[in-house]
Amino acid sequence: MPLDHPLNSLGFAKPPAATRVVVAMSGGVDSSVVAAQLAEEGYDVVGVTLQLYDHGAALAKKGACCAGRDIHDARRVAEAMGFPHYVLDYENTFREAVIDEFADAYLAGATPVPCIRCNERVKFKDLLQTAKDLDADCMATGHYIQRKVGAAGAELHSAADAARDQSYFLFSTTAEQLDYLRFPLGHLGSKAETRALAAKYGLPVADKPDSQDICFVPNGDYAAVIEKLRPGAADPGEIVDMAGNVLGQHRGVIHYTVGQRRGLGIGGLEDPLYVVRLDPELRRVIVGPKAALSTRTIPVREINWLGDEAFDSQKEWHVMVKVRSTRAPREAVIRPISATEAEVELLSPEDGVSAGQACVFYASEGSRVLGGGWIWRGR
Repeated sequence: MPLDHPLNSLGFAKPPAATRVVVAMSGGVDSSVVAAQLAEEGYDVVGVTLQLYDHGAALAKKGACCAGRDIHDARRVAEAMGFPHYVLDYENTFREAVIDEFADAYLAGATPVPCIRCNERVKFKDLLQTAKDLDADCMATGHYIQRKVGAAGAELHSAADAARDQSYFLFSTTAEQLDYLRFPLGHLGSKAETRALAAKYGLPVADKPDSQDICFVPNGDYAAVIEKLRPGAADPGEIVDMAGNVLGQHRGVIHYTVGQRRGLGIGGLEDPLYVVRLDPELRRVIVGPKAALSTRTIPVREINWLGDEAFDSQKEWHVMVKVRSTRAPREAVIRPISATEAEVELLSPEDGVSAGQACVFYASEGSRVLGGGWIWRGR
């Protein structure tokens, strides 16, 4: 049966004016451009900004999202483009779903990625449900990632601009969520194109700097935040080598990450030493040569699989994986243990693989994101 109306730019067979889209607005230039562009195209746009935390001085700091200044900026964009804007208080949800786990993970010697948990547990869960409650046809965000429709439905793909790609932070987006989400910036070739659009629409945030820090860690000082949330977390302890020999003292396990070389305070040695493991129970920082950081086998759990076939339908998947957001994908073999757990074997070893980070799966060819999971220490 022929469609009554051709598909609009968001993929719906009706006019833009009859298509309601909730735009998740952080107050930054990316989500502001998405909202302005859709409003100009005639969509029924509703802007929503989440108030996620209130850390006093952080509210006026540039480079942190979802704070007071950003709420104000999002409201100004909505007023300029003539669409409604709402602020939702999600502080309790954010603290319970993201901040508490972040603190506990650091205390356990892991290196967490709270931005992934925020997308998974807040933005693409509670906020997405709010969009549905508002009778929106879809929810749009300013993330740099692409949604394409394949033979089996919506697929997740890396952004066209590799320098801005945010697929690592969105691996846990489920197939059901992907059906409802839209990412209008994913096809752009550079951030300069986004800023040009902001200038075209006359947005007050056109020259606003990008956020750099985790939003609730306004100065990049993770340890200070964790000490505030978990008093006593920075108890001192020993720095030991891999044989257990004491080399020095540290000022709290939370101040160190796997792969760290600088700031150990144990100079005078012939060869440089790196943090190879953290033992929060014994309050020990274990150091060793760089070779000790090399890893080929990675246990992964809480897997979100976005392939067309069931994850555990094959004994092996030959893919590319990323174990850090800043590193390029590398060849690997995934061996499923269950529908949500696997062992990943890297064909070439990787340094500094840390529990708490994500391991994200990519198709060997093309731009498709096949999902991912969380790295842990194994049994």
